[in-house]
Amino acid sequence: MQQHGRARPGPARPLEPHHGPPPHGRFPRTPAPAPPAADGQDPDACTDGNCEITVTKPVTLHFPAPGGGRATLSVTEVGPNKIEYELKSANGQSKAGASGPDQGCLTYLRANGTGNSCGPLTTTRPTPQPDTVTIQTTATPTGPGLLRIVSP
Repeated sequence: MQQHGRARPGPARPLEPHHGPPPHGRFPRTPAPAPPAADGQDPDACTDGNCEITVTKPVTLHFPAPGGGRATLSVTEVGPNKIEYELKSANGQSKAGASGPDQGCLTYLRANGTGNSCGPLTTTRPTPQPDTVTIQTTATPTGPGLLRIVSP
């Protein structure tokens, strides 16, 4: 009598090396270097209210505020995937920070106060807005932060 529906065990097949993408399509992510800043690491480039610098350590910057007077921006912490700062002017003050890959903050300083928005952020330079100083900070995987100050 012959049995149907049951396969007979055969010799075990040796495992072959895997030469394709890792399971589930995931590749290890290599951090991209921080984009080069137009003004390098020079904080003095920000004194006119328009700059793009790489920040590698805490730094304090002074620049014109909307409606007159001066604003002070203090980067208090910067590291891989992290940047935190404080902004003070006669028109208000603000604290903001971002952590994680591709995260950043936008702070808007106006004659009547400030506002923040933090989260996923592109590295596109903000567009100048009337009577507004825009501060953009971006955390990078390799450690330096990218800071932009854009005035009208």
